[in-house]
Amino acid sequence: MTRTVFVNGEYLPETEAKVSIFDRGFLMADGVYEVTSVLGGKLIDFDGHAKRLERSLNELDMQKPAEFDDLLEIHRKLVELNGIEEGMIYLQITRGAPDDRDFVFPDPETTRPTLVLFTQNKPGLAANPVAERGIKVISVEDIRWGRRDIKTVQLLYPSMGKMMAKKAGCDDAWMVEDGYVTEGTSNNAYIVKDGKIITRGLSNDILHGITRAAVLRFAQEAQMEVVERAYTIEEAQAADEAFVTSASTFVMPVVEIDGAAVGGGQVGPVAKRLREIYLEESLKTAI
Repeated sequence: MTRTVFVNGEYLPETEAKVSIFDRGFLMADGVYEVTSVLGGKLIDFDGHAKRLERSLNELDMQKPAEFDDLLEIHRKLVELNGIEEGMIYLQITRGAPDDRDFVFPDPETTRPTLVLFTQNKPGLAANPVAERGIKVISVEDIRWGRRDIKTVQLLYPSMGKMMAKKAGCDDAWMVEDGYVTEGTSNNAYIVKDGKIITRGLSNDILHGITRAAVLRFAQEAQMEVVERAYTIEEAQAADEAFVTSASTFVMPVVEIDGAAVGGGQVGPVAKRLREIYLEESLKTAI
């Protein structure tokens, strides 16, 4: 089935959707994005994604192309038009398409931002069987730019990291800088040791994950201890459990890091319980 997508104010068949070759998202990776999950036909954590989107735009001095109530309406319309029960909605905003390529930002009075949204249908997203067996990761050097807290479309190195993992027969990669884990290629990373959930603290070094914030809040409400600090790959390999969080995987256990089994190579109780809590609580507030 041909998807209906949204491009600059129009709902179009995906085969008819076009943006200019001069769009700065294409030429400069000058854009930001968000991915919102859909469960039961409703949006998960939409307010959090909307607030982070506004922050990303502000950090890059980029105009907001639509009010967030309008963005919510677009999300809901795309869910309806494409019959999405479980899946994701991808939103991208770029600085727009000036008349020609230039390093200098175009005049926002004459060049409007480009706004694109599309859906991905993912039946079984919540009941993902991978969560029952866990994933294997490798470590790679983190050589991304220094503002990882801004959710930009500069995703080449994370993509390369996933391909390095695939080549190694694994599922994903954790990035390491100055000897310490920053995050996964498209997720926040955690370990569990002696009942404590350990994850890197917020800074410019990592993305301020919306799922991360919700999972840590739910963990604390469940009387689990959370410690925000950096840790090494060696510490992660010796942990009782490891897992990642993201909008598309929720809470995903990690059972192997660089060939070393974590927690005996089995999905641990903390990650399993956090996934259950996150799905249960997020569905209560889905819109």
